[in-house]
Amino acid sequence: MKRRALVAGNWKMNGSHDFNASLVREIVLEIKRFPDIDVLVCPPAPYLDAVGRQLAGSAIQLGAQNLCEQPKPGAFTGEIHGGMLRDVGCAYVIVGHSERRALYAETDARVAQKFAVALACGLTPILCVGETLDEREQHRTEAVIARQLAAVIEDSGIASFKQAVIAYEPVWAIGTGKTATPAQAQEVHAFIRGQLAAADARIANSTRILYGGSVKAENAQSLFNCPDVDGGLIGGASLKADEFVAICAAAQSRSK
Repeated sequence: MKRRALVAGNWKMNGSHDFNASLVREIVLEIKRFPDIDVLVCPPAPYLDAVGRQLAGSAIQLGAQNLCEQPKPGAFTGEIHGGMLRDVGCAYVIVGHSERRALYAETDARVAQKFAVALACGLTPILCVGETLDEREQHRTEAVIARQLAAVIEDSGIASFKQAVIAYEPVWAIGTGKTATPAQAQEVHAFIRGQLAAADARIANSTRILYGGSVKAENAQSLFNCPDVDGGLIGGASLKADEFVAICAAAQSRSK
């Protein structure tokens, strides 16, 4: 089965009204050249509405970087409910990013709750999984990822992945300039697909698994050529229009 590639830009805590408008304007002009892939940008929450309005009429979709695990709105100061994200035009939301897990103590259980709430609100969750450098050096990569996936499967069921995306992000490659080799990426992506297949082979075959971790124009093609890599969750390079467009071009080439 040929899975449609997805390139998602995670802007993290970067941007301003002027910067965002210029970046989106440049990307929108170029994205028409890539009709065979899906493209997504995830700006910081204060800019979701403005960026969404600028994307209107284009093929680029809007996503959020995080959401609250609470199923209903209420007295949760500073949090953002999934329904609010839908209300401003979001189609996707990132859950379980390693920065959320490490810096804000998000447990596997909380990530699983956020995944479930995202689905209930009509959002497509992009579930991030990945190991630290210590975990890789201790040969625990598969155990860590199996645990992270199991928490979600046990909470939401394997069928939930019909409406979800997975992103493998080796923590040691995020923002470090280090990138997993294509062979390393493919090995872990194949393991993830195998974990899904143990529960449902059809869902495993259709679920898109992205790679994230210092993806750049120069390495995107070799990563996207791996059979189980279905695109990328792009950090720093998504803030540079030419880099992001080049990465999209690599994904389009893979789709041929």
